[in-house]
Amino acid sequence: MAVDLVPPDRSQITAVVLAGGLGRRMSADGQGTNKAMIPFQQQPLIAHVIERITPQVGSVIINADPLDLQWQTFGLPVLADLIADRPGPLAGIHAALAVATTPWVLSVPCDTPRLPTDLVERMIKTQVACRADRVSVRCGTQSHPVIALLHRSLAEELQRYLSQGGRRIETWLRQGSWAQTTFDDESAFVNLNTMDELRQLEGVR
Repeated sequence: MAVDLVPPDRSQITAVVLAGGLGRRMSADGQGTNKAMIPFQQQPLIAHVIERITPQVGSVIINADPLDLQWQTFGLPVLADLIADRPGPLAGIHAALAVATTPWVLSVPCDTPRLPTDLVERMIKTQVACRADRVSVRCGTQSHPVIALLHRSLAEELQRYLSQGGRRIETWLRQGSWAQTTFDDESAFVNLNTMDELRQLEGVR
């Protein structure tokens, strides 16, 4: 479905920072941890994401467990999945699409602390050029589908996909008018899944 709307601007976008994962690979015992709150360069990992994305959008929400009081540090709304059993990042994206009051939602993971400062600007340009209802990021041959600019009208479509057992983000993106914004700097989209990866990136200035 092509979207024939006034192009999104900053005020028309709600960013959702996806922080509802189990973080098993980041924990020493494999049982899981709150990856978003692990220190990275003297701040919680998620704080870097929030700092990078806030100037680029109208508002920011966190997708996580609202009962976890750690999120109060950031003074942002915290939104739980609307689908049970934590089926992955698409559940957080669905929840944001379902409650957003803006026409557009930007999804970003909590473990990408070096997102570009012109991320949204360039994704908007892609949306305008392609009249797409969903835009994600690509660096060379590497796709980053979790980083996506999505029209709010996709909530019902995503609900159906998830209810049918769908979990792969790119499979869902292909169902509609999908475009990708190409970036050259792969380091801007490095996601940190292990402590070794975190320490390695922490040493790079």
